[in-house]
Amino acid sequence: MRIRFTGAIVALAAGAAVVTMAVMPIAGQAPQGGRGATPLPPQPAAAQPARGAAPARVARIAGKPNMNGIWQAMGSAYWNLEDHSASATQFWQLGAIGAIPAGQSVITEPAGGTIPYTPAALKKRDELRAGWPKSDPEAKCYMPGIPRATYMPYPFQIVQGQKDILFVYEYASSNRIVHMQSKSEAPVDSWMGWSNGRWEGDVLAITVNGFNDQTWFDRSGNFHSDELHVVERYTPLSKDALHYEATIEDPQVFSRPWKIRMPLYRRLEPNVQLLEFKCVEFSEELLYGDLKKK
Repeated sequence: MRIRFTGAIVALAAGAAVVTMAVMPIAGQAPQGGRGATPLPPQPAAAQPARGAAPARVARIAGKPNMNGIWQAMGSAYWNLEDHSASATQFWQLGAIGAIPAGQSVITEPAGGTIPYTPAALKKRDELRAGWPKSDPEAKCYMPGIPRATYMPYPFQIVQGQKDILFVYEYASSNRIVHMQSKSEAPVDSWMGWSNGRWEGDVLAITVNGFNDQTWFDRSGNFHSDELHVVERYTPLSKDALHYEATIEDPQVFSRPWKIRMPLYRRLEPNVQLLEFKCVEFSEELLYGDLKKK
């Protein structure tokens, strides 16, 4: 069953969270040496925090790391989670602009960096890939799902108070509430699933299920069924970086669980805001163009 949450949910949840929300100042970046610059002397390695513990400089809310801010992934995982070479697409009119950038796999388990599809599911993946872009839910402006929303080429915002946590995504104005206190089951299947969270020391762990089967993991046809189950972990590396890990299970599609891992970076521009990308109007011709009167 397809459910689209509205902006009203964002407003209500954000209002509840902002009451207790701590504001974290954005620090400027030191200038980097360019060509001809005098090399900086080597610096001693910083002491690493204990596993699961945030660095001492990370601000806190009610004793937990303050993850408030606008974040974004870097890389080309949004094209393909697996290793992939640079390649052309059918949009030859765009020249190099329409090409796919090369990228390294973000899959850490199993070894080898490939998704452990069952034979039948791998065949379906190849069929979906051959139908790109029309077969891709992103092209249709469907909400992207989890974990795909995390590493799309758009930023997202975390609104954290002392209770529930709100994630707001720029793409398709998607959002989700992470239920930190009153855990519950998904009332219906949806694109973004249902998120229940907990703190494991300084690690924010989120269990997400209740998905429909209308989202992909990337632009390369990597897909799942409505039995998808995701466990995310957000670990502070510094005040401006998070370590992101997601464990993915779906017995209908994969032969075993698998994991992805990547860093997320805080956007540091002055007065940075999450802007709108309401993409339905950009997808109307793709979705309904063949229904027009000739």
